[in-house]
Amino acid sequence: MLWGRAAEEAAVAETVTSAARGAGGALLLRGGPGVGKSALLEHAGATVPRGMRVLRAAGAEPEQAMAFAALHQLLLPVTGRLESLPGPQRGAVRGALGLSQAPSDARFLVAAGVLSLLGEVAADGGGLLCLLDDVQWFDRASLDVLLFAARRLADDRVAMLFAMRADSGAVVRDVPELRIGDLDPESAAAMLAERAGRGSGRGAGRGSGRESGPEPAPVPAPVAAPVAAPVAAPVRARIVALTGGNPLALAEAAELLTADQLAGRAPLPDPLPVGPTLFGDQVARLPGTARPVLLAAAAEGRGDLDLVLRAAGRLGGDPAGLEAAEAAGLVEVAGARLRLRHPLVRSAVYAAASPSERRRAHASLAEELSRAGDEDRSAWHRAAAATGRDAEVADALAALAGRASERGGYADAAAALARSADLTPDPAVRARRLADAATAAWLGGRPGQAESHLAEARELAGTAGTAGATGAAGTTGAAGAAGPSLLAELTRLRGRFELNRGDADEARRLLQDGAERVRAHDPALALGLLADASEAAGMVGDTAAIVDLGRRAEGLPEGFTRQVVAGIGAMLDGDAGRGGALLRDALRAADGLDDAAGLLWAAAAASHLGEADASAGLAVRAGRVARHSGMAGQLPVVLEFVATAERFGGRFALSAAVADEGLALAREAGYTNSVAAHLANLAAVAAVRGHEDDCARLAREALEIAIPHRLGLRVSVATYALGLLDLGMGRFAAAHARFEGLVTAGPGAGHPASVWRSTPDRVEAAVACGETDAARAAVTAYERWSVHAQTAQSRALLLRCRALLEEEDKALALYEEALRLHAADGDSPFETARTRLLYGERLRRTQRAGDARSPLRAAEEAFARLGAAPWARRAREELRAAGERAVPEAEPDALNRLTPQELRIARLVAEGAANRDVAARLFLSPRTVEYHLYKIYPKLGISSRTELARLVAPLG
Repeated sequence: MLWGRAAEEAAVAETVTSAARGAGGALLLRGGPGVGKSALLEHAGATVPRGMRVLRAAGAEPEQAMAFAALHQLLLPVTGRLESLPGPQRGAVRGALGLSQAPSDARFLVAAGVLSLLGEVAADGGGLLCLLDDVQWFDRASLDVLLFAARRLADDRVAMLFAMRADSGAVVRDVPELRIGDLDPESAAAMLAERAGRGSGRGAGRGSGRESGPEPAPVPAPVAAPVAAPVAAPVRARIVALTGGNPLALAEAAELLTADQLAGRAPLPDPLPVGPTLFGDQVARLPGTARPVLLAAAAEGRGDLDLVLRAAGRLGGDPAGLEAAEAAGLVEVAGARLRLRHPLVRSAVYAAASPSERRRAHASLAEELSRAGDEDRSAWHRAAAATGRDAEVADALAALAGRASERGGYADAAAALARSADLTPDPAVRARRLADAATAAWLGGRPGQAESHLAEARELAGTAGTAGATGAAGTTGAAGAAGPSLLAELTRLRGRFELNRGDADEARRLLQDGAERVRAHDPALALGLLADASEAAGMVGDTAAIVDLGRRAEGLPEGFTRQVVAGIGAMLDGDAGRGGALLRDALRAADGLDDAAGLLWAAAAASHLGEADASAGLAVRAGRVARHSGMAGQLPVVLEFVATAERFGGRFALSAAVADEGLALAREAGYTNSVAAHLANLAAVAAVRGHEDDCARLAREALEIAIPHRLGLRVSVATYALGLLDLGMGRFAAAHARFEGLVTAGPGAGHPASVWRSTPDRVEAAVACGETDAARAAVTAYERWSVHAQTAQSRALLLRCRALLEEEDKALALYEEALRLHAADGDSPFETARTRLLYGERLRRTQRAGDARSPLRAAEEAFARLGAAPWARRAREELRAAGERAVPEAEPDALNRLTPQELRIARLVAEGAANRDVAARLFLSPRTVEYHLYKIYPKLGISSRTELARLVAPLG
């Protein structure tokens, strides 16, 4: 029975029953020790709806650093279902559980695989309940994976209940939280009375708070038939006050106080023998052979009875000692498992043992685990037993970290590497391991830890000298050398960290300085640093820096990266002939690229050649490669460019869907600057759709990150979004002012690419508000930008800009040629519709209203299909002015009725991906994909994948 927990029971029951009905979810129970979190979990497990399966895992403090230990505990009963998962997810989960080799960069794949596996198990019967106790002691990899799944359970019949100590520093985002406090006085009194009614005095003569002698007597077994002990009202009130209503303390008081004490005939002990006082006193009274058993159990943490007894035997413990500890109520034995009664027992055992006794316990466990072939757990116990630096133990931890990283347990690999560095005698090897720890912590979503490890590594590397380091292999193979190369690599890490979540200009400075340090003796590393620095300068929008970096790259080894970096620099320096040739050569090499990073550099090359549509296509290819390769760690950044590319292609619903996904993943990974990028892109989509409030909010949120981080590219996109909103709403002067502001904005506040891409919008706004001189200057600059562009779309946009400034006959001819180019290339439907709109407006103003209606009608229908409401409204108004009396409002494309998740699924299905492949690429469960497809078909009025492919094909 649970006392005083009606509200908590109801909240737990709602989570569980909702999952049984098909609406999965999670709930976090947070409270202090002894308040009954575990009791609530057990109650939930005992009262599940018929047919619902229950899986359990409980955190153990000694296993906090063992990657995926808690996940292994939870999933062990259902590993037989792994074969039902999509291939990439199956491989990642098997690798995490140590059942096979894991794919690289598997962090999100493991999480998606676990979500899929839970969904499959839930579908077997009446759902699934996961009871996750003491999650403050879960290893980081397991907790990250389970929280990822918990945030995505809406379409699966899975409930997850987490229980966590209130004083835990673990961060749990986006999971509803229920605070569990102590009992109210009435409930506490009722619990005390009921427990005392079962009989008291189990600990009579013990736990009074008196100190014991040096040789404590054996503890007698509990009385076989306790006698009920009524509790006097004043005593009950006093005990409730002394315990604060803590259920554990109340239960202990009811069992340990004598009948006379409960009845008020004898005074209560002071302090009351509960909690740490109780357990510490009980541990102190155990016989000598029992304490080694308890210490081994406390150090082991997993509850392997055989291992505990073997390790305790080395310390002087024996089975009789186990029996004494069990009789005292400190441990519970069930088959081959041993469980400490409460986490406070472990604290009491550790407090009672000396440091040397603890080290001997860990050494004993390490020896036994090594004999059993469990080298990972053995390494951690050897580390706990170490005194001073120990190269052999440090090497073992570094090897363990390598295995954890291979399985996607980056945060736990970082912890192992940091401890390995602590134990490493050689400063150079220590610096290398701290650098690896920084990388692992970053990939594991712990940017603060990553920066701390990196700072320590830099300090060590700077003092370790230039001699070659010797030592065992860590996560990166040979330990490496402390000197310019290692310092440059550390600088590169620091610069990448800064670029992902800090000041982009500081990242540029760091990376450029690092390149100069190694230019003479490691030109390949120098080129990599210069490329990263150019990327950072591009984020800032610092043209002078990009030009300078391009010049520096020209003296380094030839190849694709050098051509792009040098070519972009030359283009921005005004040397379009040399820059265009370098970039064109780089693009010819791009056909054979199969890595996302290379394709994004190719997209940048196309962009600087003025070919926005080719650039967009390369960015979309990069996204496909990233999904296929499982490049999950960098996927939020890749999706920035994919979402932008889809927007440039006029695929606004898909752009928003991709950005929505990228935003969620960026927040998961801690990539703050990527968050700004996705917010800015979403603001631009909202502008096209005429969603004023959303556009303003998203742009504001993007600017709040981008301005202090000097992300000129993201500042300019957010500003452009506001200008595009004004243009669509007919506020031409306001739009012109915003676009002109982009031209004059300096590094950190603007970007040349945004100036170029927004020029057609700027020309249109300037002409509409009478600023023809500004429009002519913009067109002249645009011609220079587009001189090397070879795609039909780029030429069509230039012709449209010229047409806006020409007299009637010449303007009409330019519009017609632009439309011919649009049609020939099959490019962005949005830009085609805008050209038709402007053409129709010019026809009407030249008294050719009848001719104007056809392009205006086509423009209105296209805008309506795309969801570009303000533009559709403008086209309808022009149609009416052209004499068309009844202008029915065209229907939006059916795809605009899909949610972002549904649209992402529809796009991949239309490309021919099977449900399991879609699940793997979008980090979903196959059942979630099936669930959404069942909703997608009726929304679109179709019934097959073939029809879906035909409908989505126009999206590119």
